[in-house]
Amino acid sequence: MRIAVIGTGYVGLVTGTCLAETGNDVICVDINEAKVKQMQAGQVPIYEPGLDLLFHRNIEQGRLTFTTNLVDAVKEAQIIFMALPTPPGGDGAADLSYILGAAKDISKLITEYKVIVNKSTVPVGTADKVKSVFAENTSVEVDVVSNPEFLREGVAVDDFMKPDRVVLGTKSEKAKKLMAELYGPYVRQGNPILFMDERSSELTKYAANSFLATKITFMNEIANLCELVGADVDAVRKGIGSDERIGKRFLFPGVGYGGSCFPKDVQALVRSSDDYAYDFQILKSVMEVNEKQKTVLVDKVLKYYKGDIKGKHFALWGLAFKPETDDIREAPALYIIDELVKNGATVAVFDPEAMANVKNVIGDKVSYAKNQYEALEGADALLIATEWSVFRNPDFDKIDSILKNKIVFDGRNLYDLQKMIDLGYYYNSIGRKLID
Repeated sequence: MRIAVIGTGYVGLVTGTCLAETGNDVICVDINEAKVKQMQAGQVPIYEPGLDLLFHRNIEQGRLTFTTNLVDAVKEAQIIFMALPTPPGGDGAADLSYILGAAKDISKLITEYKVIVNKSTVPVGTADKVKSVFAENTSVEVDVVSNPEFLREGVAVDDFMKPDRVVLGTKSEKAKKLMAELYGPYVRQGNPILFMDERSSELTKYAANSFLATKITFMNEIANLCELVGADVDAVRKGIGSDERIGKRFLFPGVGYGGSCFPKDVQALVRSSDDYAYDFQILKSVMEVNEKQKTVLVDKVLKYYKGDIKGKHFALWGLAFKPETDDIREAPALYIIDELVKNGATVAVFDPEAMANVKNVIGDKVSYAKNQYEALEGADALLIATEWSVFRNPDFDKIDSILKNKIVFDGRNLYDLQKMIDLGYYYNSIGRKLID
């Protein structure tokens, strides 16, 4: 099939590349000329494991191309994916201006039947608004399909190529046939393509992300309670995770959720609920708790130093909101840095992939180390904010020789408690026994 993908952000680039991998001819469109030139030169603009292999292979075989020319892309495509940003506005509602603007531009260019696929995460009713834009600007027949993405950063290629399910919102039999053919190669093992109405499809994405955010937040609350009552959150997690009704995933406590999806989507669903005069109390509590959890590690630091960290120097391992990505949107590490600096401390940081992005945002607010051990030089204590694999089995002898004090505040529970006792550390983690 001939596919156009409008927008080459995280979702658009993964979508376009993976669609090309199954033999489709895909042209990706972006208004950022520098970015398009970068991709035309074979440079992947984001860090996502496995994406570079598919990206280069499909460029070399002529199935994946990039352009700033919307006219040519629309003319050639049978199916047009819109993968555009929907940032939260000042009131928390999703900003649909990019989607509706692109829909208007596309509507003025089409001369024959097209399927317009909304791949962005959008509030209920967006498909109807897109349909209205086309109805106002063209008499050509189009079908608008809601096709939310369920891509986890760090494993997005696997998620696209082997999806748990494909959700498609459309009432058009013609569009159903085309979309089923397009997604057929990805569900050969029997995972379902779920057809539903557009509004149910749109709500499905918000509901899924909000439920997972709630699950994470609930476990963080349990971890905080464990510290007060003397329980071990690892034992509790295993105890409830073995119940198949609950499941093992998304039960690891930490310093809160971040990234491009959960914070934005929870906020947008609450705002949409407000529009219908529904008070979504659970999600409002989730947002409130998550904000507090982002700086729980700083609370532990301040308590240890009796409220005074002025002049202290800390090492921070991990900046991305999760491992295997360079995404720092709403990353807890940024909140931790901000609070430490506000309280008069200095910070040296290391992350395998996200340091350039952090420097673009906060500049020289911190110092940037070449590796995890260099970050420890002159540090009074080590803080851990992201569970990168490289941090899981460090050389503790080397740490001992560099870190001024054997003090670790672990926001991701990377280390075994007994091991840290044996090594003689003050080790303060999330929801577990305090080792002092």
